Amino acid sequence: MKLKISRILHAGYIFQSEKTKIAFDPIFENPFSKNCYAYPEVQFDLAQITQLKLDAVFISHYHDDHCSLESLIHLDLATPIYMYCLFDEMFDLIKKLGFVNVQTLLLNHPIQIGDIKVTPRRALDHDVDCLFQIQSAGLNILNVVDSWIDDDTFEELMAEAPWDMVLWPFQTLQEIEVIAPFKVSEPHEGLPHEWITQLKKLNPRYVVPSSCQFKFESWSWYNQVYFPISYRKFKQEIESVLPQGQVIRLNPSVSIELDTTSLMASAPLDWVKPSGDQDVDYEFHPDRKIPSTSDIAQKFPALNSAQNQIILDYCVSGLLDRFKSLDPPQDDFFHHDWNWKLIIFDHAGKWQNFYYSLNGNTIELLNNEPAKISWATEVPLFKFYAGLIEGESLTSMYVRIETQLEADIMEDPLIRCLFNGNFAGYQKAQLNKIKSVR
Repeated sequence: MKLKISRILHAGYIFQSEKTKIAFDPIFENPFSKNCYAYPEVQFDLAQITQLKLDAVFISHYHDDHCSLESLIHLDLATPIYMYCLFDEMFDLIKKLGFVNVQTLLLNHPIQIGDIKVTPRRALDHDVDCLFQIQSAGLNILNVVDSWIDDDTFEELMAEAPWDMVLWPFQTLQEIEVIAPFKVSEPHEGLPHEWITQLKKLNPRYVVPSSCQFKFESWSWYNQVYFPISYRKFKQEIESVLPQGQVIRLNPSVSIELDTTSLMASAPLDWVKPSGDQDVDYEFHPDRKIPSTSDIAQKFPALNSAQNQIILDYCVSGLLDRFKSLDPPQDDFFHHDWNWKLIIFDHAGKWQNFYYSLNGNTIELLNNEPAKISWATEVPLFKFYAGLIEGESLTSMYVRIETQLEADIMEDPLIRCLFNGNFAGYQKAQLNKIKSVR
């Protein structure tokens, strides 16, 4: 008996046995999450996707690069959706999309779909995501998705050995480093020690470098500083500690057939359409010159007058109301009087400054520039609107923070106002968009 495993994109896979076909975290968009471009480049035949007959879809968590309503809408609405999420609101959104069988996943409670058994396992950030253990045809496979594995879960996984294959998220994305680049000291380009230790102990026959099949816009400086690990480096380091194991790269559409003794190529997914060079790799250049936010803002289109007014009103009043409604910041620095400068750049690269005085969760808009500014936040106007209205994620907004303070970057007032407690903003915006064109 064989199990066919096919890569869709990013963390998306199709697992197909003799009787059963299921999908994990399917994304049928390029770009996805607004500015994550498939890398290597692929497109999707949506007409074929609408004809897919899946026995189930499993979603590991609610992040928009794993749970996208604009991808799910192309599937048969009778397809059972199994999702790990602690928030009922996400299940309601998927039901509003039209799916009639949406179920929550419980950790360590296996789900049997035909002859494939899927068991959600506890992730390090178990309030957000899960791992998947997949068993079929005498095979035992671990899909780590985007997560890290804590010590307790790792011991549980060791008890489930031996492992035939592990799908391992192979990038250490520099998400905070690009938000506050001038605070970064020495970049670390090697694989984390925990990865090496855990994979060595799991000792799978095959390791697939998983997730992270994307780049940003072709002009983006993120492409040189966001992705420190190459496929080449991952393969070299992992195979050096797994002398009996093998690293297998699965590009979008690529399929393999796995059994208890061998692995062989199989027919690719015909609805995933590779284009251009597929043998691409990441190149890390942390010393790359950083463009100004003014230059970046000019890469985006202009907002109309109504959209501009929404942002202006938010900076004058909405942001203040939102900030006051949040719990006070945890970092001690923010619990004394300090001044914040918010700089917004339009499509022509011109800027507008707003000044605020803050203490704890109190905030006041200032009429004039204060003598001392402790913290500055820059953001393109177009991306500000996208984050506020369309639920776009922080990692695609080109927010830039400048401060000499040793304080938590994620306590930035703009970041807190846009993202703290704002659950499923991206999916809500997607649902509104889908309903408007139906």
